[in-house]
Amino acid sequence: MGLLDSFEQGLERAVNRAFAKTFRSGIQPVEIASALRRELDTKAAVVARDRILVPNELVVRLSPADEERMRSLGGALITELDTMLRGHASAQGYSLAGPLRIALRADESITTGTVDVDSSTAEGRVEWRAVVDVGGRRYPLSKARTILGRGSDADITVDDPGTSRAHVEILWDGERAMVRDLGSTNGSKLDGRPVTQSGLNDGQTVTIGRTDIVFHVVPLAAPQTRPSRDDRTTSTRIMPQNGDWS
Repeated sequence: MGLLDSFEQGLERAVNRAFAKTFRSGIQPVEIASALRRELDTKAAVVARDRILVPNELVVRLSPADEERMRSLGGALITELDTMLRGHASAQGYSLAGPLRIALRADESITTGTVDVDSSTAEGRVEWRAVVDVGGRRYPLSKARTILGRGSDADITVDDPGTSRAHVEILWDGERAMVRDLGSTNGSKLDGRPVTQSGLNDGQTVTIGRTDIVFHVVPLAAPQTRPSRDDRTTSTRIMPQNGDWS
């Protein structure tokens, strides 16, 4: 974060509090939503190409009066905030470090009409799972070798007459992935280019027949321990593009 960013955030907080002293009508849910989005944007950390990690534990601190008003809305408010924040993370290409948790807390130091957000990443190593999106469904790659094709004996059956019974396989060792064409009749493509064998990175698209298979690496839930106020990230390696696993 640069000095200008820090200054602008300090100015925003000062203006927010100044207006709160003049207009004591209390905080609105839309202002909480805006503060949560801003917190993700501020704390987003690039840990690998095409992977941006953001906190998954967020505590919204409100004045006691505002917290009581928000609590009177029941669980619907947290549900709406959760849906909104997940949508924002998805739109921005963010990866949550674990299960998303949003909590509201009363804080005597917070002025009526203002909101502060504390965020953290669940302690422990972030583990990653490989998945593919096919035809609007998401399939986890739970094995080291997953075969996709038209055949009923494929691990993931693709209902596309342009595919072979065993068309491609995706290899996943927990850190790196590779796609390999299995001698299919019509061939395979990776991001629109013919491919026989290649390393596979998060967000790349394998096309067989007329079907797109989008590969993703997503975070698994980390073991839940006491959250830390220090943001933690984990690094990950980029998948090889030339099929070299060494």
